[in-house]
Amino acid sequence: MNAGTAGEWRSWRAAAQEALYGPEGFYRGPGGRPAAHFRTSVHASSLFARAVARLLCRVDAVLGRPATLDFVDMAAGRGELVSGVLGALPAEVAARARGYAVEVAARPEGLDDRIEWLTEPPRGVTGLLFANEWLDNVPVEIAEVDPAGVARRVLVRDDGTERLGEPVGGAEAEWLARWWPLPAEPGLRAEIGLPRDAAWAAAVATLDRGLAVAVDYAHTRDARPPFGTLTAYRGGRETSAVPDGSCDLTAHVALDACARAGAAAGGGPAGAPARMLPGARLLPQRDALRALGVSGARPPLALASARPAEYVRALASAGEAAELTAPGGLGDFTWLLQPVGPRDVAGLLVDVADHEEH
Repeated sequence: MNAGTAGEWRSWRAAAQEALYGPEGFYRGPGGRPAAHFRTSVHASSLFARAVARLLCRVDAVLGRPATLDFVDMAAGRGELVSGVLGALPAEVAARARGYAVEVAARPEGLDDRIEWLTEPPRGVTGLLFANEWLDNVPVEIAEVDPAGVARRVLVRDDGTERLGEPVGGAEAEWLARWWPLPAEPGLRAEIGLPRDAAWAAAVATLDRGLAVAVDYAHTRDARPPFGTLTAYRGGRETSAVPDGSCDLTAHVALDACARAGAAAGGGPAGAPARMLPGARLLPQRDALRALGVSGARPPLALASARPAEYVRALASAGEAAELTAPGGLGDFTWLLQPVGPRDVAGLLVDVADHEEH
């Protein structure tokens, strides 16, 4: 049970913040490894980390192979992605690379000494900031339309019981009007993405030069889900969203709104001239990974008789690639690619687009 009392009514954002990140919360409490409760692309296959390593190498080349190349892994879990990326880099790139794992939980034992463990991303990054399934765990307020057609904040208790609170107003109402307009139909719901916009803008602002990438289940303004997407996972299964610290609380991300916030951040300190290039791009994971060399194509059958061991390895790799790019599964994640710095960085987006497979 988190610090709130079972009968206390709180906003969903406050309740989820405590349930996920409080002292006894899902990500910081004694329950162990959140990865035991859900499966991400990082856990599905080492192919994912290798693809991200290829992307880092592309960033490195566009930036002119700087003396120090940074890789920042947001919501790093136990450091699986940053470890895999560093391990997959060519020797010349690895010699210049620095890895940062950003995570609220304690540093796991046995992690590579080259990886710096932080609770906030470092400043002045030159390279790649990668946020895989981070923004969906940034708590947000929930709005629901009441019988009179008014959007009200949803309040919740630790046992998951809900009721409607005050009308949504101020910046939150402005955000809804711009990014998730709710028709006056009772029961329609929205997740107000302002905290995610702010979190992404702050992350992008830590880059001096390079690329920021966010990967999440997402939606855009032209296709918002009418009843929202708030849900939970426990023990590998989807379950009711209950903010008691026992489960992962998640909701899909309005990545189009995040992209606008990231562009406004400009990649620099407050008051500095904006350095964020236009052209941030949203891509399905299947297209992004295929552009980075991940293909679910089966190896030629002739290989089975000529080199059977190699065929078995290639077949296993094709199966993992198929899972990472599958429609209706991990392939439906959306990648937001947002360049910061010299104009040539925009070429990274063109490069990915030119290599898409449909």
